[in-house]
Amino acid sequence: MSKKILLVTGDAAEVLEVYYPYFRIQEEGYEAVIAAPSKKTLHTVVHDFVEGWETYTEKPAHLLQAHIAFADVEPSEYAGVVIPGGRAPEYIRSNEHLPRILRHFLEENKPVGAICHAVQVFASLQDTAYFEGRTMAAYNACRLDVERLGARYAEGTLHVDGQLVSGHAWPDLPGFMREFLRLVNATHTAQ
Repeated sequence: MSKKILLVTGDAAEVLEVYYPYFRIQEEGYEAVIAAPSKKTLHTVVHDFVEGWETYTEKPAHLLQAHIAFADVEPSEYAGVVIPGGRAPEYIRSNEHLPRILRHFLEENKPVGAICHAVQVFASLQDTAYFEGRTMAAYNACRLDVERLGARYAEGTLHVDGQLVSGHAWPDLPGFMREFLRLVNATHTAQ
């Protein structure tokens, strides 16, 4: 079993949803590899809530180096995948190499972590069979995306459905990463 975990993201990823998993994965003893449409320095953003606004606000955050381009990812080298939210999912989902990567993890029943807007990347698969009858958490504005996949929108902010761990937003990161790493470690121990 690989000691590497993939994070698929891009510019405008929510800073906490990419950095928190990145460091937790390393803390757990795995190599965290950040993949993006191209190998470059990514610009992350801070999404926060302001009283009186009906949606979140966005501000620039930290820079983040992508280690590998999607085109160069060999998914069989990884024990699991984490998909951070933010605005990155809305544009990385159109990358021609992303469906190949996602299919591998779903078909091989490896741990998949999707938080906040991450559900948007699954639209790239053009196949809802992976999600029909399942339950997923996501940011409330992504409820329609979850339902279009044929999944049920979770009532809580964190949900585990088989090897799929999903969360509502960055406040759920402690439980999200605990459950994701529990699955990775269980899979790693079983092999």
